[in-house]
Amino acid sequence: MNLLYIILQAQGGAASAAGQPAGGGLGFWVMIILMFVVMWLFMIRPQRKQQKELENFRNSLKKGDKVVTAGGIYGTIQEIQDRTVLIKVDGEVKLRVDKNSIQRDYSESSIQNGQQNGQGNDNTPKKQEKY
Repeated sequence: MNLLYIILQAQGGAASAAGQPAGGGLGFWVMIILMFVVMWLFMIRPQRKQQKELENFRNSLKKGDKVVTAGGIYGTIQEIQDRTVLIKVDGEVKLRVDKNSIQRDYSESSIQNGQQNGQGNDNTPKKQEKY
């Protein structure tokens, strides 16, 4: 073990003395850069696109839209302010929530568009099982 360590150290010293970097310098940097490019393409870029779509959705909200909050509360927008939205939940129950907590639209048009794209739920009546 010690002899192998000494031989490897001697070879590394001879390579750096000859002007060649130990460990293949250029190949290392190419692999690091390639890893960052792949990470950006498959992780960061799609996440930014999704964030922009959600921001555009929140900016285009209007009175009467049916929405779902991050907590799973379904309601209809009654009033929109800069940072908050007043949603009517049921009857006369109204909640003021932060605009960032609005996650998606569940109005009839958005549900139909989702089904046409193959993304919606199958709303056909199902046979209920008796237990």
